[in-house]
Amino acid sequence: MQINPLGQGMGTQRRGFGLGSIRWIIMIGFAIYAAVSWMGSAKKDPYTGQTAHYGASTDEEVQLGSQAFDQVVGDAKSQNALLPADSQVSQQIRGIAQRLIARVPDVTQALAAENGVAAPEDYRSFQWDVAVIQSDEANAFCLPGGKMAVYTGLLPVAQNQDAMAVVMGHEIAHALLRHGSQRMAQQKLMQMGQMAAGVALGGMDPTQQRAVMGALGAGAQYGLILPYGRNHETQADEVGLMLAAAACFNPHEAIPLWERMSQMGGGQRPPEFASTHPDPENRIQHLTELMPRAEAFYNKYCSTPAPKQ
Repeated sequence: MQINPLGQGMGTQRRGFGLGSIRWIIMIGFAIYAAVSWMGSAKKDPYTGQTAHYGASTDEEVQLGSQAFDQVVGDAKSQNALLPADSQVSQQIRGIAQRLIARVPDVTQALAAENGVAAPEDYRSFQWDVAVIQSDEANAFCLPGGKMAVYTGLLPVAQNQDAMAVVMGHEIAHALLRHGSQRMAQQKLMQMGQMAAGVALGGMDPTQQRAVMGALGAGAQYGLILPYGRNHETQADEVGLMLAAAACFNPHEAIPLWERMSQMGGGQRPPEFASTHPDPENRIQHLTELMPRAEAFYNKYCSTPAPKQ
């Protein structure tokens, strides 16, 4: 057998790429694409100063939010649960919403200046609206694009317009912070990860595949999805409280509100690490720490001094 200068036998058969190698190449390709896509969507959030990733444009969010709102309102109408716009409760809720919305430009400008970035104008394309729905559910939401719904079950929990403004300010903050688009970016990243894992595990026994995918899913749930959701809730608490204060609602009502919220359902809830919402005690402590800042917003935009608790 002839020997080449590099010491390899000329008669030795070369090995090509096997199926396993191809799977790893594909998986690495997915990983690179996911990383580039994720980093390419990164921007500094003007409301918080934190890095955020967006998976949809503002126009797309507005369109999706409008479609979802039409569905919610249509369902409420079919169940005779949609309160008329001229009802007393609807007028009260709309009045709170109007005061909050009127302060969106001021709060946006102030928070962006604090974080050293230009104030966004995404909210200018929002299609603000609010519906009041008869239901025992103590809930409210603001969809991407500014359309809101308040369920009457929230009224006895809020007890007053200041606490209701804190809730509605929190929900409006989710829309201003574009958390819907951020969740879409996260979901895209998760989907690419699942596709890459599926390719890498293609040659594995089905039982082992399910076990590994289950472990990966649990890791993503507790390591990414739930912390991501809790961070969004904390951000909405902060921005929403400043918005309520700037609209001249008493920010101190946030504390008894969340104390009442924490007692709903007998106070039973999963531990914080297993929930998308912060632990009530941690949430109340954080809001308490934010009160001096909220009072400053109140004093800046309102004709009377901020209320003291």
